[in-house]
Amino acid sequence: MKRPLLVLIVLAAVAAVVVGVLVATRGDDSAPTAQLEPTGEKAPDGLQRFYDQKLTWEDCGGERECATIEVPVDYDEPDGETTKLKAARYLAEGDGTRVLFVNPGGPGGSAIDYAGSLAGSMGDEVRDAFTIVGVDPRGVGESSPLECLPDEQFDEYAASDPDPSSDAEVQEFRDAVKELGEACRKNSGDLAGHVSTEEAARDMDVARALLGQKKLDWFGASYGTQLGATYATLFPAKVGAMVLDGAVDPSKDVFGSSLGQATGFQRALDAYIASCVKLESCPLGQDADAAQRAIETLMSQLEDEPLPTGTDRELTKGRAFYGIAVTLYDKASWIALSQGLTAALRGDGSVLLQLNDAYFSRKGNGEYDGNIGWANIAVNCLDNRERPSVDEVEAELPTFEKASPVFGEALGWGVLGCSDWPEPAERPQVEIDAEGSAPIVVIGTTRDPATPYENAKALADQLGDSEGVLLTRDGDGHTAYGSGNQCIKKAVDAYLVDGTVPKDGLTCEDEG
Repeated sequence: MKRPLLVLIVLAAVAAVVVGVLVATRGDDSAPTAQLEPTGEKAPDGLQRFYDQKLTWEDCGGERECATIEVPVDYDEPDGETTKLKAARYLAEGDGTRVLFVNPGGPGGSAIDYAGSLAGSMGDEVRDAFTIVGVDPRGVGESSPLECLPDEQFDEYAASDPDPSSDAEVQEFRDAVKELGEACRKNSGDLAGHVSTEEAARDMDVARALLGQKKLDWFGASYGTQLGATYATLFPAKVGAMVLDGAVDPSKDVFGSSLGQATGFQRALDAYIASCVKLESCPLGQDADAAQRAIETLMSQLEDEPLPTGTDRELTKGRAFYGIAVTLYDKASWIALSQGLTAALRGDGSVLLQLNDAYFSRKGNGEYDGNIGWANIAVNCLDNRERPSVDEVEAELPTFEKASPVFGEALGWGVLGCSDWPEPAERPQVEIDAEGSAPIVVIGTTRDPATPYENAKALADQLGDSEGVLLTRDGDGHTAYGSGNQCIKKAVDAYLVDGTVPKDGLTCEDEG
């Protein structure tokens, strides 16, 4: 089964799976048990009952408390069907009463999991001041999730060749996405047509009010920057401290977004190769050009001759694509890429298969941890009304291949990903303009694969001359705050806690 690549999942926490980062919180028994009440504010027409609902917080393990939030499936019909959002909070360790809402991206990533990660890694001053809250967006994770294909069928979908090479394969490619979309509609009902970013941003305003916050303090990474910027556009007067790390550029069309990722992933792969060839142990040799050709040759061979993995699942070109891509999210994962390439060049696809599974959060028993694989596609297709034709895609393929010999062709075909999606984009991405909001800090990393640095500059400009503040990390990997760059961390922490806005254009270089 051919499946559309669409865009690579942009998820800040994905590399943590690869390098085995252990998430832990630092709460203690003396933490306050603040019971924040709804603000009681006047809500938009028809929504008062949602803004006034009482949340019941219960212990849900891992030193966190969870509650359920009810929101309308369709904001144009607030008296109609509703859906449930799951929220988790990690209480402030000091006497602070502010709430920091967080989202790791995707779309489709678990904000609940990300809240736990940040609660265990943010500085003491931040944790004293803020309760950390993750709300899984509508249709995602522990909120009422989109249900689409069964795991075994999604396995086939995710394994297939990402770049069709014949008319028949193109038709298979298109049929597959239509089948996925129809499965979402059949198994999830009206919710399948209402998981857009605009609707998720409106949900966040309900959550803000229910947790007693007059302003939304937000830390969004990767796609979480798009969600945050959308909120700031819809509710500029309600923006508190907002950090957008690893920016998405919502103004790009589908070709521009996909080409940007092709450029970003190739830039990151070039950085890996430049580092690898300096080592005698590099599986690609000591010549950068030859190393690039070796990866291209491997990918080409996998199209017709998948590698054995010691399981009943072979390493296909599609699985190798994601197995390589996931290691470029974090420089610490480059050693895993070297291990995967070493094995693959010897005829063993097992390591790259494991990396592919980490990318999609596939567990050893064949089940998927969450629904990011299909939620990602559903959100993207509802955010964008563009439906390119096959002819338009084929005309642009040379540009994609020039941008990235390894990733370009697949990402070019990925532009076709929504052309046959059955749900119409009735609430597409809004044009970003946060005029009148408080200053918003946008962070870009110079060699970020999934959200290229150029996106951060563009998003800061779109937010407004006085609203968008650009902070640059000169380094490798996806997003900046958790990278170990102390200059970035110091600037962000001071902004969150004290409101000290970094100097626009500040650059922080990685050490070493």
